[in-house]
Amino acid sequence: MTTPTYAVDMRGISKHFGGVQALINVDFQVEPGEVHALLGGNGAGKSTILKVLNGVHVPDEGTISVGGRQLAEISPEASQAAGIAMIFQEMSLIPTLTVAQNVFLTREAKSSFGFIDDRKAEERAAELFKILNVEVDPKAIVGTLGAGQRQLTEIVKAISQDAKVLVLDEPSTALSVTDVERLFDFLRKLKAQGVAIIYVSHRMDEITRIADRATILRDGRHVITAPLSDLPIDTMIEHIVGKRSRGLSDVVRHSVDRGEAVLELRHVSGEHVPIDINLTVHRGEVVGLAGLLGSGRSSLARIICGISPLAAGEILVNGKPLAIGGPRDAVDAGIALVPEDRGTQGLIRAHSVADNITLPVLGAVSNRSFVNARRVREVTDDQIDRLSIKTASRDHAVSTLSGGNQQKVVIGKWLAADPDILVLDEPTAGIDIGSKAEIIRLVRDLAQSGKGIVMISSELSELLSACDRIIVMADGRAVADIPRHDLDDPAIAADDTMHQLQSAERKLQAEIQKALTTVQGETRVH
Repeated sequence: MTTPTYAVDMRGISKHFGGVQALINVDFQVEPGEVHALLGGNGAGKSTILKVLNGVHVPDEGTISVGGRQLAEISPEASQAAGIAMIFQEMSLIPTLTVAQNVFLTREAKSSFGFIDDRKAEERAAELFKILNVEVDPKAIVGTLGAGQRQLTEIVKAISQDAKVLVLDEPSTALSVTDVERLFDFLRKLKAQGVAIIYVSHRMDEITRIADRATILRDGRHVITAPLSDLPIDTMIEHIVGKRSRGLSDVVRHSVDRGEAVLELRHVSGEHVPIDINLTVHRGEVVGLAGLLGSGRSSLARIICGISPLAAGEILVNGKPLAIGGPRDAVDAGIALVPEDRGTQGLIRAHSVADNITLPVLGAVSNRSFVNARRVREVTDDQIDRLSIKTASRDHAVSTLSGGNQQKVVIGKWLAADPDILVLDEPTAGIDIGSKAEIIRLVRDLAQSGKGIVMISSELSELLSACDRIIVMADGRAVADIPRHDLDDPAIAADDTMHQLQSAERKLQAEIQKALTTVQGETRVH
């Protein structure tokens, strides 16, 4: 009997960082022509083992073989030469370069005279985006793009390398439902060509649709590898979190008494989007913004928080008109934003956990311009405990934390400031299923304490679990305002929360498509 040749064969991989054992004797094998899901909670070791495979980290122990050949050297160059391409959870794009320049960085197209040929790179990048059936301008400067378009650029950069092994670490975090479908279609084509695909996602519905097998890690150890047919969702979640759970359907939504209006938007418009938004958020209320990529959700959040200019309309906080000239005005008025891109907008990744959490409250932890170290420890430890942030020390750099724990630091730093209004843009991006439920419960608790919350999420199940009302947006406009209970199905028992959530998600998806059709119809009429 011949031994199968794996596309990836990692044996006995161990890796530690200081006092933290990130991987402990892990085996991981991927076959050619399969989509292999790599699952686990925050800090389980997923990103670490992938960075070992990609040559970013050298393992303390273990061997790596690609296509039957053991790597003699562990380095990014050796991994790339072996045919491995990886899309990191934290994007590796250079914001000052164009999309095409990023896609072909270090592999630039050359003219017959040996000079860099940007036009040829732009043409080739356009062809790759066409294969994915998405629209991104190859000439655009990456720093001007939204998170979703940057994610698509990262994906095209990886597939441009004609890889034998394609690693995708949370590729759909910033993508719309439509773009995820296009990505899946492309991955199926690669799979048919024999490419091995390693797919990391906290979205269980994606895993069940795209993966053939799954490997689950927990606390740096291998738990199980099995076909998806042997791993129903509740079993996967149990292996990931170490206890039986049904994910977001376990979140109990207690009704909250709605107080006075804390935030009012009257005919608010941006330079391009959003357009003529009227919205009132009350104390004790969570209002969700749903819509496809480009619907204007994040643009509206940036206007509320003073990051983007208000072109028309009025914003009121606690009944008083607010002149927002910048983010500081919004913060002073009690408005805080948890941004969609934590890496560039929410954190100083080279600084410590403590530095990041106390950054918005330096005045409160200082005496006569001197930072009080005791108060810094108290505030930081309070948020670490409150959000179960997994870190070896409050003094460790945020860059050493897993993606999910970095997201918790972003949330924690604004909770430390105790704002009246929280704007949460994709607050659970890159967070495992167990921690998602924790964050959603926290959002409900914050509302119960009297805060007004605006929540944006591409995961409809999160909006349905957290929100009291959901605003459906399309092409920059608010098309529908739906009370959460209107999406419940009276034919399904109230205590059957899993099926109620699935039914509500289908209804909300239909409302989003209806809103898009309505707006496009109005545009054609005009």
